[in-house]
Amino acid sequence: MSGHDGASRLTVDRLPDRGPALEVVFLEDASFGAAVPRGPRAPHRHDYHELIWTRTGGGRHLIDGEPTEVTPGTVTLIGRGQVHVFEAASGLSGAVVRFGDELLHEGPSARASPGWLLGGRGSRTVVVPQADMPRLEAVIDTLAAEARRPPDACSIDLQRHFLSGLLLWLERWYDASRTQQRDADDADLQLYRRFLAVLERDFARHHEAGHYADALRVPPAVLSRALASVTGRGTKELVTDRVMLEAARLLRFSDLSVGEVAFRAGFTDPLYFSRAFKRHHGEAPMAYRARLRGRAPAGGEPVAAR
Repeated sequence: MSGHDGASRLTVDRLPDRGPALEVVFLEDASFGAAVPRGPRAPHRHDYHELIWTRTGGGRHLIDGEPTEVTPGTVTLIGRGQVHVFEAASGLSGAVVRFGDELLHEGPSARASPGWLLGGRGSRTVVVPQADMPRLEAVIDTLAAEARRPPDACSIDLQRHFLSGLLLWLERWYDASRTQQRDADDADLQLYRRFLAVLERDFARHHEAGHYADALRVPPAVLSRALASVTGRGTKELVTDRVMLEAARLLRFSDLSVGEVAFRAGFTDPLYFSRAFKRHHGEAPMAYRARLRGRAPAGGEPVAAR
């Protein structure tokens, strides 16, 4: 599914509105870009996160305009909002795993989300140890099977569970590759990871950027600069994203009223929450819920009722 980004005229690729926020596509001797007769596709922005597992084949991506080689035995991570195009690729075998924000962040009791890997500028490519490749492919197969089956009460938790395991493996392999030679952004990246742990614990109670600087014992400007260097966004934007992710997940996967969703996301005024949600997501809470559940809201949108 695709649409258009009015500001940039880029095509925006989206996951289907209905069904799970997860899609797995297997590649067998696939070609893209200059390697196909119709030529390369225009750059497009992702409204989802994407992991590209390359078992065999080669080529080159452009991710946010940065060239990234496609090499066997690697996973390329492309975060939501990034601009991607295959310049050229041939003989690709492997898989593409696409997933929405709903499958990140499992709650305050979870380990700091491994989703930090998806928050950086440019691209991240992770080399998969040869001995671990069968396990990686087994988890991708499991995610594909979960995405295909009709959803039930266990579906979202199982998808989060297996995806979280996959991202934690990628984090382990990524960190192992940096042990001998740390990247220049290492200090900022470590602060970003610490910030995510505090954010996951406190987002429902603290929406102000200053709280996170105090909790991490760094000046607010230092925190904002570090986060911007890693993600291109400041403290307040990242806090708002996390709060609105929680609100969107509750609207989609629960029957809580808008007022109850507002309270759980840390808002005391449902009207203010509804306005903030519409600014962030482009539609009011009940319209968002109705669209993703495949039905139109009846009689307009009540502000503080379901």
